[in-house]
Amino acid sequence: MQRLNLLIDADDTLWENNIYFEKAFDDFCDFLNHSSLSPPQVREVLNEIELVNAKLHGYGSRNFGRNLQQAYQHLAERHIQEDDLQHVMSLAERILEQPIEIIDGVPDTLAHLSSRHQLTLFTKGHPEEQRMKIDRSGLGEYFAHTAIVKEKDAAAYVGLVGERALASLATWMIGNSPKSDINPALEAGLNAVLVPHAHTWVLERQDLKVSGNGRFLQVEKFSDLTLHF
Repeated sequence: MQRLNLLIDADDTLWENNIYFEKAFDDFCDFLNHSSLSPPQVREVLNEIELVNAKLHGYGSRNFGRNLQQAYQHLAERHIQEDDLQHVMSLAERILEQPIEIIDGVPDTLAHLSSRHQLTLFTKGHPEEQRMKIDRSGLGEYFAHTAIVKEKDAAAYVGLVGERALASLATWMIGNSPKSDINPALEAGLNAVLVPHAHTWVLERQDLKVSGNGRFLQVEKFSDLTLHF
């Protein structure tokens, strides 16, 4: 078998992540206790804030906390006190206190893949926060290289391929996000594997744009990768 370059996403591909952000959002809605807006309507407001701020400040729990604070300042129906904003930030800070919950089959699958191919952990977010999760996961041993970027767009893939001198047609990106893992990788001329996750962040969802020279594959679960690689 040809030795391939497998770029693998981290959050919601190797371990659970967005479920903790969703729990923080639910707690935020309870605290906000808006008289007329439903949680989905509050979510729409937060989505607009996050779309703007992600381009400026990136991702991670601290930035999420600031986004929640901004949403609270916009939506609160009572006098805003500093203690209120601190409580809202604490909802996001608790995310970092959650255990790293490895998705079923990931360790065995990584052991199989790393024995046959070169693995690179390719993730976006706050560098210190992402490194902490990688260390706590215990999965770093399976990867020959780790790359953490502010945004996983086509330019980031082109840059990684150039930096690592990877052959595009022998390189696959594996992840749960159409927006960050699949579409930009294919746009950059790589191959891609979608591993769907039931709780993929709404802003990471996007119609698949399967075109160009890259091959596309979708599997049901992470362990199914052993059937193809």
